[in-house]
Amino acid sequence: MRLLEHEAKALLREAGIPAPSGRFVRSAEDLRAACAALSFPRMVKAQVPVGGRGKAGGVFCAATADEAERRGVGLYAGTLRGFPVEGLLLEESVAVLEEAFLAIAYDAAAKRPVLLASRRGGIEVEAAAGADPAALVRVPIDVRLGFHPFQAREVASRLGFAGPDLTAFADLTHRAVQAFLRLDATLLEINPLARTGPGTFVALDAHLEIDDDALFRHSDLEQVHGIRRREGSGRSPTPLEVEAARIDALDYRGVAGRVIEFDGELGLLIGGGGASLTAFDAIRRHGGRPANYCEIGGNPSVRKVQALTALLLHKPGVRRLGVIMNVVSNTRVDLVARGVIKGCLAAGRQPRETISVFRVPGSWEEEGAKILRKYGVPFCDRTVSIDEAARRAVNSC
Repeated sequence: MRLLEHEAKALLREAGIPAPSGRFVRSAEDLRAACAALSFPRMVKAQVPVGGRGKAGGVFCAATADEAERRGVGLYAGTLRGFPVEGLLLEESVAVLEEAFLAIAYDAAAKRPVLLASRRGGIEVEAAAGADPAALVRVPIDVRLGFHPFQAREVASRLGFAGPDLTAFADLTHRAVQAFLRLDATLLEINPLARTGPGTFVALDAHLEIDDDALFRHSDLEQVHGIRRREGSGRSPTPLEVEAARIDALDYRGVAGRVIEFDGELGLLIGGGGASLTAFDAIRRHGGRPANYCEIGGNPSVRKVQALTALLLHKPGVRRLGVIMNVVSNTRVDLVARGVIKGCLAAGRQPRETISVFRVPGSWEEEGAKILRKYGVPFCDRTVSIDEAARRAVNSC
């Protein structure tokens, strides 16, 4: 989940990292009221969950309230880099002596976080690092041992900071790493990190992404900070996606409710060690129009599968349902079959007319096949490939 800038900065301030004071406004009416109450000049920043806002015209310095209102209202009228503008951040203007760069990102190859820091910050930081790799300090972080203040001081020293600047940069770096780990983040980037005086650093911009799978540990984001849940794409979840997540939380058993909604007529229950992506791509390749992407697995309960099936079949325009999984050992085929049949009936559909393909080979396979045959639904065993199952699902629509 990628946070908006003002949301990320609220969490940074909570971690003891300074950021400019500002006001977030959600509408043109709020903007007019804020402009009348605030002093200028101020930075006006469009709030969208994507980078590159400055180059796209979404960040500017307004010398007067009239300029902020005129140009700010214009931002509300359209989209920025494909995203609707969710609001504007009116932030105090800061006199900058130097721009630095600080980030903690998860290195998927090394399977650990890595700290990145440079004294060359700003919008061209990637080009600067490419031209002079030595200017970028890179420090792997061992989550078992933690990241200690002495390590932060070493980073500051390697960047050439001394005296109060070294102490302040090291303290801020240590706080940033602790916030990254505490929030289950996959990315925390402060760029630019401005030095505004001796021993004084301020986060002028911040990007923060939190692992979707860890959001259940952070209910305070919404309850305390008012930060709404968004999926990784940055958009707010649809009502169907919200309800699917609620179904998945009905009990702890298995996964059945991680849904991304699309505008198609073929509902999907897919999964099994990466097979969900394989099945989804195969359906698209055969000309199908999925109504959703959904992962199931880990032996979800009949109740969860039933509720999810009924939810997908109640979606307007969904004509058929495809159930495709890899060979499963940790998921009982009979439980999935029973849940899908019950979901069809709960949605007022006949299973034999609704289930276009059921390809779930694995544990309790014979029992699952018996349940399906009782309702006239053909069962596909492992001799039917995922690609062939996808083709059958598409041809039935």
